[in-house]
Amino acid sequence: MYFTGITIAAMTFFTIGIWHPIVIKTEYYWGTRPWILYLFIGLGCLAGAVFVSNVYLSSFLGVFGASALWGIKELFEQKKRVERGWFKKNPRRKR
Repeated sequence: MYFTGITIAAMTFFTIGIWHPIVIKTEYYWGTRPWILYLFIGLGCLAGAVFVSNVYLSSFLGVFGASALWGIKELFEQKKRVERGWFKKNPRRKR
């Protein structure tokens, strides 16, 4: 039996699950300003995925990079959620 697909699926599931709280905490502490960092991380991981020959590592870099890029959109969506009162606003942050 081959477990490559199942392993990559589990890795994808956990990677996306990790990004959810990262986006929430980023917006809480720093707002949407770190979106450029997400962009560089995402593009860097995607570029790395092209040059890595190991299937698992290349898959991880690709999924992590795509999740970082998707995180940009979610960061701005999280800002809207906070404005609507769905999530707590950081009282110490000025912006």
